[in-house]
Amino acid sequence: MIDVKIPEVGESIVEVQIGEWLKAEGDPVMKDDSLAVVESEKTNFELPSPASGRLGRILAQAGQTVKVGATVAQIEPGNEAGQPEAATAPVTQKASTQAAPQAQPSPKAAAPEPLHKPVRPPTPVREQQPPSARPSTPVPAPPEEAPTERAVTEPARPAAPVAEVAPAPELPHAQPRPPAASGREEEVVPMSMLRRTVARRLLEAQRTMAMLTTFNEVDMGAVQALRQQRQEAFQQRYNVKLGLMSFFVKAAVAALKEFPQINAEVRADDIIYRNYFDIGVAIASQQGLVVPVLPNAERLSFAEIETAVADLARRAKERQLKPEELEGGTFTITNGGVFGSLLSTPLINPPQSGILGLHAIVDRPVAREGSVVIRPMMYVALTYDHRIVDGREAVLFLRRIKEVVEDPARMLIEA
Repeated sequence: MIDVKIPEVGESIVEVQIGEWLKAEGDPVMKDDSLAVVESEKTNFELPSPASGRLGRILAQAGQTVKVGATVAQIEPGNEAGQPEAATAPVTQKASTQAAPQAQPSPKAAAPEPLHKPVRPPTPVREQQPPSARPSTPVPAPPEEAPTERAVTEPARPAAPVAEVAPAPELPHAQPRPPAASGREEEVVPMSMLRRTVARRLLEAQRTMAMLTTFNEVDMGAVQALRQQRQEAFQQRYNVKLGLMSFFVKAAVAALKEFPQINAEVRADDIIYRNYFDIGVAIASQQGLVVPVLPNAERLSFAEIETAVADLARRAKERQLKPEELEGGTFTITNGGVFGSLLSTPLINPPQSGILGLHAIVDRPVAREGSVVIRPMMYVALTYDHRIVDGREAVLFLRRIKEVVEDPARMLIEA
C-alpha cells in the first residue's frame, strides 16, 4: 500500500479540510490523477495520486479536518488497473450458467425457507419480494410468506404475529418525509475553511482597524476610447484583452508612491513602510473570495498585468491557485462593478492599510465647461486605516487615481 498524504500548502497552514472525493474506493487511478478536492484557509487544491493502481481505503471523509502530512487514503500499486474486473468476469459467467440447475441457493434472503421445502424453485422467487417491500423487518419477512402457502395444513403457525410486525400499513409511515408543501425547509451546510478564514479576517479588520471610506468619481471616457482604438492590435500582439485592471493597477502604483502610508502596515507600535508594490486583485470564485497578488506590480507592463490577472482568474475558477500566490500583498483592488455594483465600502484585507473599490461604469449627466453632457462615469472608493492614514491623504490619493485614469497618456509619460 502507498499512503496518500496531505502536502505542505504554506508556512502558516497546519490543517486542511477534505472538500470532496473525486474517486471512490476501488476506482483505478493513474499517477498524478486528482483524487480529492482539499480546502485550506487560503485556497482549494486537488490532491494528486502518488502512484498508479487502485484507490484502496479512504481514511478521511469529506468534511473532515486533517493535519498537513496526515495520511488520508491508500493506493494499491500496480499498472494493471483493469485486471480485477477481468478476474471477476468468469465468476459472474459461471454463476449465470449454474443458475438453472441450482436456482434455490441464489437468493440469500430465502435462507430460512429450505428448512421446509428447499428444492421448490417458486418459493425462493416469491420470497424475495417481501424483504424488498419491508426493508425494516428483513428477518421475519420470509416466514410470513411460508404460512400463506400452507395455511390449510399448518393453521397454527404464528402467521398473525409476523404479519403484525411488518403489515402493509407500515409503508405510509416510511414515506411521510417530504413535507415540501410547507416551503420552510432548512439545510445545514458547514462553512468551508476558505469561507471561515474570510469571515475571521473581515471581523479582525473591523475589530482592530479604524476603517473609514472616502469616494470620488472617474470619467472613463478616455480609457474606453483608448481600449476601443487599441484593442484589436493589443489582443493580436499579446493574446489577451486590454481590460480595465491594468489602468487601475498602474494608477494605484502612481498614487501609492505619492502617499506611502497607504502602502504601509501597522505592526505593534511601528509603521512598516515599503518601497515595493505587491497589488492584490480580489477574484470571486465558486469557493469564495480569493485575493492573489501581483508582486512588484510597479515593474509590470499593461500586457503583463492583463496576462497575469487573466491567468489568476482562470486558475481560481479551476482551483489551481498556489498558496504562495495568495500571500503578502501591500494594497488591494476589488472590482464589484463586474457584478453591477454602483457603490460600496470595501473592507481592508489585514494587515494592509487600504483597499480601492471599483464599480460599474454608468452613463450619467455631468457638467462639463458649463454644459450638461452624458459621460461614462464610475464611482471609486478608498477604505483606509485611519490610524496611520489621515483624511487628507485619503482624499488626495483618490484624486490622483482620478487624474491618472482620466488622462491615460500620463501613465506612459510618468512611467
